[in-house]
Amino acid sequence: MRLLVPRYPALAQAFPDAPVLARFGQLGGLLPAASLCEATTPAGTTLWLLDCPALYDRPGNPYLGGDGRDWHDNAVRFGLLSRVAAVLGSNANPLPWQAQVIHCNDWQTALAPCYLKYLGGARAATLLTVHNLAFQGLFGQLQLAELGLPPQAWHIEGVEYHTYLSFLKGGLQHADWITTVSPSYAREIQTDAAGMGLAGLLRWRGDCLSGILNGIDCEIWNPAADPYLVDGYDVVRLAGKAANKSALQHRLGLEPRDDVPLLGLISRLTTQKGVDLLPLIESELAALPLQLAVLGSGARELEQAVAAMAESHPGQFSATIGFDEELAHLIEAGSDMFLMPSRFEPCGLNQMYSLRYGTPPIVRGTGGLADSVIDCIPSALASATANGFVFSEASAETLMATIRRALSAWREPEIWRQLQRNGMTHDWSWRAPARQYVKLYRQLALR
Repeated sequence: MRLLVPRYPALAQAFPDAPVLARFGQLGGLLPAASLCEATTPAGTTLWLLDCPALYDRPGNPYLGGDGRDWHDNAVRFGLLSRVAAVLGSNANPLPWQAQVIHCNDWQTALAPCYLKYLGGARAATLLTVHNLAFQGLFGQLQLAELGLPPQAWHIEGVEYHTYLSFLKGGLQHADWITTVSPSYAREIQTDAAGMGLAGLLRWRGDCLSGILNGIDCEIWNPAADPYLVDGYDVVRLAGKAANKSALQHRLGLEPRDDVPLLGLISRLTTQKGVDLLPLIESELAALPLQLAVLGSGARELEQAVAAMAESHPGQFSATIGFDEELAHLIEAGSDMFLMPSRFEPCGLNQMYSLRYGTPPIVRGTGGLADSVIDCIPSALASATANGFVFSEASAETLMATIRRALSAWREPEIWRQLQRNGMTHDWSWRAPARQYVKLYRQLALR
């Protein structure tokens, strides 16, 4: 396996002496020349770093400048990444190592199947994983020539999408197989309600579309050995959660109480994540015997709304705007339950972190949340599968009713311990998903 990734500043700093494997001249359109360097991670993964300082050696993050706006040349930046991936999977590959399968992720690499389709010759099989269908890589028609794509690609069965050039749509059209990051999300995006304008195409490609639930890194997210916690714990030694709750309350200025549950929320503060529902139930939440800790950033109006909630209810609510890795781990461990009221959620990871940390999640039953959280109802308790609380309607009233239901269960120690055990003993690692991907890679390689 080789992992192809732009040589962003952090990678250039981490691997300053990475040797050059190959040099690519002008690959069509306005795609600039670039080099391919090789490095190896501490875990032994081979990285192929696409070096083009004019495109990738920038401050900010891989997609946005310091002003929060998309880089103006993102089409060329990720067009080059896709084009080089296609070269490595074609008979134009200058290296002795030949890709049999190219696994593309999201719109940033979704043009690779298009290049292989339109440029002809022997080619590798392609797999495109959709992590979030809402991000589609939309650009103007003029970018077609800049990307070195032929005129026939501008077609309803190509990259054209309602007068835009869509990286993602082109990849969905031409990839040999498509996966999403959960089985439920694979079904949802084939409906007009959740298909983001691409439902028809996805239904047409339905025979080549499947969902594989993501895993989590169980070494980083391990409550028994987490360096960010004040006291490690596991499923047979849960007392450590109380110490972490106390530490979390102290850090966030919450009242030091063990007789009320503490709800955690770590999220992008967006309507997709359902965070806008919280201000609508502020007074009802404040009237209950509970505490709330929010960590995240996002839409300015939602940042202001959750900050105002904390200011209005000091000692009961807390809001930290931004991101803090240590605090994120402490919230997972110190909270009694975790909120994820997402309107849609392709996979979600925090609910799996929470389950591993004995913090039953309260989620809307969508995407990966529906595939990982089993509602606390009598039949699921009887079968020892219940591990959280699930609601269906994305409304403040339904969210509030589910929080009340969770509070009732929290007051029943036997039920609560069962929920914690069921979540903590399940394998949330990448082992099972990796086996599914390997099976799919083999099928594609032998097609």
